Amino acid sequence: MKKITIAVDAMGGDNAPDAVCLGAVDACRDFPDIEVILTGDEGRIRSILVPVPSDVRSRIRVVHTTEVIGMDEHPAVAIRKKHNSSLRVAMEMVRSGEAQGCISAGNTGAIVAGGVLVVGRLPGIDRPALATLLPTIEKWSLLLDVGATVRCKPENLYQFALMGSVYSRKILKVAEPEVRLLSNGTEEIKGDECVAGARALLMRSALNFQGYTEGNDIVWGRSDVVVCDGFMGNVALKLSEGIMQGLKSLLTEEVRKSLLAKAGMVFLAPTVKSLWTRFNYEKYGGTPLLGVKGVVLKAHGRSKEPAIAAAVSAARRFIEEDGIGQIQAELDTGPAHGE
Repeated sequence: MKKITIAVDAMGGDNAPDAVCLGAVDACRDFPDIEVILTGDEGRIRSILVPVPSDVRSRIRVVHTTEVIGMDEHPAVAIRKKHNSSLRVAMEMVRSGEAQGCISAGNTGAIVAGGVLVVGRLPGIDRPALATLLPTIEKWSLLLDVGATVRCKPENLYQFALMGSVYSRKILKVAEPEVRLLSNGTEEIKGDECVAGARALLMRSALNFQGYTEGNDIVWGRSDVVVCDGFMGNVALKLSEGIMQGLKSLLTEEVRKSLLAKAGMVFLAPTVKSLWTRFNYEKYGGTPLLGVKGVVLKAHGRSKEPAIAAAVSAARRFIEEDGIGQIQAELDTGPAHGE
């Protein structure tokens, strides 16, 4: 059995290190071909691993680090200065080949900066993109970028579309992914200069480009790949998360007000639970940082055990399918910038 080694930043995220370590343990239980390297405070990590069965613990290694990159630190400065941070050490393992991928629920900016400065960009990619999988009404949609590159040029959006299309086709097994640019309307005259420039590049490419899409279309899953800059994508992602959390809160509040509603929930509870599970981010794993030379996944900052386990599973799948090699092959054989 070929082993897959994944480095996990045990100190990143709101619920670190407990939830991160236990989530990694769950993934090791589920996949016997996984080996995990936990980077962080060795004393705290080993105390969490004490009750773990020996057959699982034998596939978990701890690498002690003395520094942690906080959520409020300047990303590039922190990744450059904190050489012994749990995040940087995990990424250096990917660069050296000691690990085939790494995961962190920590500072998003530091993960992006580390991906570029430590792991390194793929040849042919100017800027990386964070790609998140959105569970929608009709099908899954891949949205990128959601925060790695805030200001984009048309060439960046073209490269995002190419990477998103490869990821959708090779990892998500969508036969012919439909690609659309997120804009303020579907007409050709819509969009700013950057979006219009990207549209011109994509029209000349071999990708299955279907033009523009609007924000209200995302939830219906009418596109396999939705492309935008990191500012717009992050707003769209956080808005969708906020709406789901708000609806859950409103429903709970209304049920508490009425005995009739409470009685009705006895019958509706399974449906509501199923719906919430379908749209729960913890089920879908991490967000891949596309455009770097190794597998780097960003887990949600509030990740608990199930979300970390799902992120490790997603990283395993990306490694197993040689996602980085697939993207590089597409860049090597495809026309530069859609020309």
